[in-house]
Amino acid sequence: MQICNGNIADNADNADNADNADNADKADGTTKHTENTMKIINTQTENGSQAGKVPQAGKTAQADITQADSTAPTDSAAQKNAAQTDSAKAQQKNTAQKNAAQPETSLSRSLTDRHILLIALGGAIGTGLFYGSAESISLTGPSILLAYLLGGLIIFLIVRALGEMSAHEPRSGAFSWYASKYWSKRAGFISGWNYWFNYVLVSMVELSVVGTFVRYWFPQIPAWASAAFFLGVIVLSNLAGVKQFGEAEFWLALIKIVAVILMIIGGLVCIIRSTEGIWGTKASFANLFANSSDGPASGFMPYGLISKVAGGSGGSGGETHLAGLLIALVVVMFSFGGTELVSVTAGEAKDPKRSIPRAVNGVIWRILGFYVVALAVIMAVVPWQHIGEPNENGVTVSPFVQIFDSVGIHAAAGILNFVCLTAVISVYNSALYSNSRMLFSLAKQGNAPKFLGRLNSRGIPSAGVFVSAFITAAAVVVVFLWPDFAFNYLMSIATGAAVINWTMIAITHTKFRKHILEHEGQEGIEKLEFKLPLAKFSDIFVILAMACLAAIMFFIPEYRVAVIAIPVWLAALYAASVLHDKKNRG
Repeated sequence: MQICNGNIADNADNADNADNADNADKADGTTKHTENTMKIINTQTENGSQAGKVPQAGKTAQADITQADSTAPTDSAAQKNAAQTDSAKAQQKNTAQKNAAQPETSLSRSLTDRHILLIALGGAIGTGLFYGSAESISLTGPSILLAYLLGGLIIFLIVRALGEMSAHEPRSGAFSWYASKYWSKRAGFISGWNYWFNYVLVSMVELSVVGTFVRYWFPQIPAWASAAFFLGVIVLSNLAGVKQFGEAEFWLALIKIVAVILMIIGGLVCIIRSTEGIWGTKASFANLFANSSDGPASGFMPYGLISKVAGGSGGSGGETHLAGLLIALVVVMFSFGGTELVSVTAGEAKDPKRSIPRAVNGVIWRILGFYVVALAVIMAVVPWQHIGEPNENGVTVSPFVQIFDSVGIHAAAGILNFVCLTAVISVYNSALYSNSRMLFSLAKQGNAPKFLGRLNSRGIPSAGVFVSAFITAAAVVVVFLWPDFAFNYLMSIATGAAVINWTMIAITHTKFRKHILEHEGQEGIEKLEFKLPLAKFSDIFVILAMACLAAIMFFIPEYRVAVIAIPVWLAALYAASVLHDKKNRG
C-alpha cells in the first residue's frame, strides 16, 4: 500500500510538465499543515538557487503562511489560507493539467510477476517469429541469426531504459506520461497517440494473418471470417477484468513458449538422427554453412550486408530486389515489437518496483533464446532456400509447421499450427489491452476525450477497448481489399510507428536522467532502483540505430511508404496537439 499511495501522490505532483514540476510541488504543498509548509521553505533556503524559481502562487502561499505564523494562527486558519491559494492556482491551470493530476485509483493492481512476465513475453512472440521469420530468412539466409542478435541488443537498451523509468515511477500511461513530465506536454500527446496508432497497426497485422493458420485445417474458410471471429473473442477477454485478462494471457503465452521448446527438442532429435527431408537433405547444423545446389546463394551469409539479387528467395526470377543482413534487420526489428508492453502493465502491477526489473531482464534473454535457437534448428532441418514455399496443398505455412511437414510428421505440424494460431491471438490480446490503457491514460491527462477515461464496474476502460477494436476492425476491412500486399505494407507502416516510439523513449530517457541530475544530483541517479548502465551512450546509440533503420527502410520499396509517412504522421500529431491546446484554452 505504501507504493500505491506513493504513486497516487506522484500523480497529483506530476500534473505540470517537467519544467514546472518542482514549482507545482511547492505550491500544492500549501494544503498541508503549517509545519509541512515550513519544511518546504527550509528546503528552499538550503537549496539557495532554487528559491527564485517559486511561482507567484507559491510565493503568495508562503507569505500568507509566514504572516499567519507570526500571529500564531490556528490550524484552521492556515488551512483556509492554503485552500484559497490552491483555488487561485487551480484557475491558472488549463483543463489538461487538471485532468493529468487526477490519480488512477480505480485501476486494479492485480497483475502478479508471472502475469507481467508472460504478457510482455507473449506480446513479442507472435507473427514476427511464427510467420515473419520466413521473409527475414529469405532475405539473408542463416545470417538471420546475427540480425536477431543485433536487433535484440538495440531492443534491450530501449526496454532497459524504459524499465528504469517504470521502476522509478510506475504509470499505466508509460511512454506518454514520462514524455509529458520530463520532456513536454506536447511530446506526451505525440508519444501516446503514436503508440496507440502503432498498436492498431500491429493488431491489423495479427488479424490479417490469423486466417493463414485457420486455413491449414479449413481451407474453405475465408480470412475475413476468421479475423471477425477472433476479434470478438479478444474484445470479450479484455472486458472480463484485468486479473482475468492477465490469467488468460499467461496461459496463451505459456502454450506457445512450451511449444517452441518442444519444437526445438523435436528438431534436435531430427538433427541427431540425421533425418532426411523431402528435398533429400539430411538434418544437420552444417546446412547453415553449406553451399546451395539450387542457385547462387550459399554459405552462412549468402547476400552479405546488402546486395541486389534476383526476385526469388532461392536466387531465381527475372526481377531483382535488395537482400542481405541489413535489409533483414527491418523485419527482425518488427518481430521484437511488443517487448515495451511491460511498462504499460506497471500501472496495474501489484509490486511494480520488483516485477518490472524481473520482467525486463527475463524477457530479452528468453526472446533471444527462442528466436536464435529456434530458427537455427529450423534451418538445420529445412534448407533455408525452401523455407516459405507452399506445401502440397498450395498453402504457405509457418516455418515452425514446415519443419515437421518436411520430415513427414504431419500430426506434430498440426499441433504447431494451433500454437501459431494461439500466438497470434495472444499478441492481439496484448495489443488491445495496451491500447485501451493508453487511451485511458491520455484521457486522464486531458489529451483524449473524457469518456475514454471512464471505467466499468470491473475497473476496465471499456470505452478504450471498444474504440480500439472498432478502428482495428475498420482497418482490417480495408486490408482485405488488397490481400496480396496487406502483410508487407502493414508491417512497414507499423515498423515506422515503432521507430518513432522507440526514438521518443530514448530521448525521453535522456530528459529523465537530466531531470534527476538537476533536482537530486548524482545521489539521485545512484538511488534509481533499476539503473541503466552507460545510460548516456546507450540512448545515443539507440537514436543513431533508429536513424540507420529508417535509412535502410527507405531503400526497400515495401517499406519506403513508412519512411515517407513518418514526418507526415508526426506533423499531423503536432497539428492535432496544437488544436487540442487551443480548444482547452478556449
